[in-house]
Amino acid sequence: MSKMIFVSLPIRDLTVSIGFYKALGFTQNAHFSDDTSACMVWSEAIYVMLLTHAKWRTFTQRPFPAAGTAGLMLSLAMDIRDDVDAMNNAAAASGGQADVNPPEDHGFMYTRDLADPDGHMWGIFWMDPAAVPPADQR
Repeated sequence: MSKMIFVSLPIRDLTVSIGFYKALGFTQNAHFSDDTSACMVWSEAIYVMLLTHAKWRTFTQRPFPAAGTAGLMLSLAMDIRDDVDAMNNAAAASGGQADVNPPEDHGFMYTRDLADPDGHMWGIFWMDPAAVPPADQR
């Protein structure tokens, strides 16, 4: 079996969250979805499990983060720079929030951060590794 990551996120409204992630370009894996969770696929190695609060509680009793706080930010690399803008536009049009932090353009890297309807943060970026200057020149 190849190495994969399954990111589990507690969500309030499964239908809204499925629609949001589909708008960003994820596809839903029906085999791993039911009325309490949805498996959203980004790539062959990256899956996001959307779990209703009741389903989440079957995994842990730890408290949910307070609204407006951030416990982590997941980042997705895009193939072209324009895809960063397209994903942020899709987030804003689908119940999420674009530009939760100021966009950053370093020439070799461009990033814009968004949040899903439950406030889970995603860093969307494009980078040209060949153009990254040495650390002492950044």
